[in-house]
Amino acid sequence: MSQPVQPPNQPQQPYGGQPVDGNPYAGQPGQPAPAPTGNPYGEPAPAAPAGNPYGQQPPAPGGNPFAGQQPGQTAPFGGGAPFAPAPPARNNNILLGVLVALGAAVVAGILYGVIAGSIEREVGYAAVGVGFLVGFAASKVGGSNPAVIGAAAVFSIGAVYLGQLVGISMVLSDLAQIPFSEVIGDHFGTVTEAWSQEADFMTYLFLALGAAAAVGGAKKAG
Repeated sequence: MSQPVQPPNQPQQPYGGQPVDGNPYAGQPGQPAPAPTGNPYGEPAPAAPAGNPYGQQPPAPGGNPFAGQQPGQTAPFGGGAPFAPAPPARNNNILLGVLVALGAAVVAGILYGVIAGSIEREVGYAAVGVGFLVGFAASKVGGSNPAVIGAAAVFSIGAVYLGQLVGISMVLSDLAQIPFSEVIGDHFGTVTEAWSQEADFMTYLFLALGAAAAVGGAKKAG
C-alpha cells in the first residue's frame, strides 16, 4: 500500500515545541524570556549617580539661570556679572579747566594790581595767593591733568605780570593826575616801559612764586 504524500514545505516544529500565537519560538524549553519592549538587552537603565555634575538640575525660579549663584560668584566661563554698570568717571575736561584757569588769572591779576597800586609796593604773599587760586580753580574743574596744571602755571605768571602793570598804572595815574583808564588806554606803552625799567630780582621772583603756587594749588585740589 502507498503512503499518503505530505504537502510540501510543511513548517517544522524546532526542538519539539509548539507554536504559541503564531510564534514558533515562544514558550520553548531552555530559551530565555524575551526582552522588555524598547530595551533589546533586557537590562534596566542605570540611575544617575548622586554626585553627577551633568545630571539634570531643577530650573531656577523666575527663569533666571544665575539665580542660584552665591553673592560674589562670577558668571560662567570666568566672566563677571553681565552688563555691570561702569563707575562714574571723574570730570577731566581739559578745555574747561584751561578756560577756568584763564578766567581766574585775569580776576586774580587785577586784584593783585589793585593791592600793589594801593600800597605802592608788591607783596610776595599776594603773588603766592594769585598762583594758588588759579591752580586750585583749574584743577578743581579740569582734574589733575598735566595740561591743566601747566596752563595754570603759565596763566599765574601772566596774572602776576598783569597785577604789576595794574599797580604801575595806578601809581602813574596818581603822579600825572590823569584817570586810570586813560593811562591804560592811551599810555600803555609807557606803562610797560616803566615796568622794564623798574624790574629787578624781586619782580621776577614774584613771577616764579606765582607759577610754583599754581602747581601746589592744583595738587591740593586733585
